[in-house]
Amino acid sequence: MTVSKMTWRPQYRSSKFRHVFGKAATKENCYDGVPITRNVQDNNFCAVNPRFLAVITECAGGGAFLVLPVHHTGKVDPHHPRVSGHRGNVLDIKWNPFDDCCIASASEDTTVKVWEIPSHGLLKNLTASLKELQGHSRRVSLIEWHPTASNILFSTGYDYQIMIWNLECSELVIKNPVRTISHHTDVVLSMSFNTDCSLLATSCKDRKVRLMEPRSGNLLQEANCKTHKANKVLILSNLKKLVTCGASRWNERQIALWDQDDMSVPLLTENLDGSSGALFPFYDPDTHMLYLAGKGDGNIRYYEISSEKPYIQFLTEYRSNTPQKGMGVMPKRGLDVSSCEVFRFYKLVTIKSLIEPLSMIVPRRSESYQEDIYPMTPGNKPALTAEEWLSGINKDPVLMSLKPGSQIAESNSEMSKGLGNHRDARRSQSRPGMLQLAYIQDQLGTKDSTEDSSHADDDRSQLSVSNGEELALFSPPRTENEMLLKFHKQQEEIRRLRELLNQRDVRIKQLELEIKNVKNSSQSQG
Repeated sequence: MTVSKMTWRPQYRSSKFRHVFGKAATKENCYDGVPITRNVQDNNFCAVNPRFLAVITECAGGGAFLVLPVHHTGKVDPHHPRVSGHRGNVLDIKWNPFDDCCIASASEDTTVKVWEIPSHGLLKNLTASLKELQGHSRRVSLIEWHPTASNILFSTGYDYQIMIWNLECSELVIKNPVRTISHHTDVVLSMSFNTDCSLLATSCKDRKVRLMEPRSGNLLQEANCKTHKANKVLILSNLKKLVTCGASRWNERQIALWDQDDMSVPLLTENLDGSSGALFPFYDPDTHMLYLAGKGDGNIRYYEISSEKPYIQFLTEYRSNTPQKGMGVMPKRGLDVSSCEVFRFYKLVTIKSLIEPLSMIVPRRSESYQEDIYPMTPGNKPALTAEEWLSGINKDPVLMSLKPGSQIAESNSEMSKGLGNHRDARRSQSRPGMLQLAYIQDQLGTKDSTEDSSHADDDRSQLSVSNGEELALFSPPRTENEMLLKFHKQQEEIRRLRELLNQRDVRIKQLELEIKNVKNSSQSQG
């Protein structure tokens, strides 16, 4: 008699991220009174790094965006200085992943501009850009920085062209991109790169998803699924898959998963709901989690992606009554690892003129560093120069550990050299709070380089204390605004340390009570 064995799979798959929950910041830790843009473009309108938050604002005549220090929460001054050098509305902004003081902006005036933000923030309106890129014939809708090479920028607009720019030149105005990709027959809606930027995926208004080699522009794959109209695309590089968000033929919001090597048909499609707002996908390769935030929605769905069937596992969703217009995302190096934070959104709430930080947290009882949820992650140091990438070299990103006290990847000093003589050596920035020797010498006027070097090494050894940053030591404030900024940061550190002391006191009392109970039980048994 032959017995056939039946395979059985549990209904719920074991996952350490099954109970991830969203925690919205309190009102005093939000950014209130921000005149968020009313533009209907399906972009995020917000960009964040561990030092600054930038958001596109509504303004009359030209385009502008706000740049606020991340710790500068609460009510925002309506007359706060802005970056206002564009002649048309700003449509997209992106921080340089290797320089926390460098940001690029795309505008309806057909230009892309690269700006340098002072390390202490804006004290007056900024109108002079570091670089201006002139190549598009119509408005520019999207920009993306190269994920591993320094000073390479991608842009696309309503002329259907994708242009690749090399910023490592001395010219203030660059009119000729190093490469132009012309495969698209309509407006490009999104761009996404794999880990080493050897692949570029795009979604287009012509309903096609294209996979190409960005350096040469060669088209590798093209997907044209009649049952799925893709608006946004993401490459899940560590899984060799792509995920697209869009609509089904019945106009239901839908996500689809594709095999990177065969895009003839999707591996799976899943209908979500009948809402009309665009879906913004965000992927965390460290946790394999996919977040879906809908424009005009108050909720955020999150899934876990695997390389085996069923590929996508729904975890749960964060729900809120306030609809989001766009979302900014904090890089991993800016997260609070002490609270097991694995992702942080900055939610734009237009109806309240509010930017609300939203932390995704893995519930853990232990207060120690959780290595299993914080693997080595891309840092803020480029893996190669622009010339190396253009010559045909691909490299994976330089990784860093998020463990407090570990060696931190510093910004490459070549970033300053690559932008020519327009940037001083003292402006080259490492991770927020890390002291640069040139900066100390310039600010304090010291001449003893050996002494400065020893001080800098001591400062680098400090542990991270807030938002993944180190305590910043700068020269004495020269203006009232600088003094206010330093005061607010100091107050925030004092508040955080008080909370830490209170938690320790509670833990001590709990341990004392447990010891007392053990003694009483041993005495009663004796």
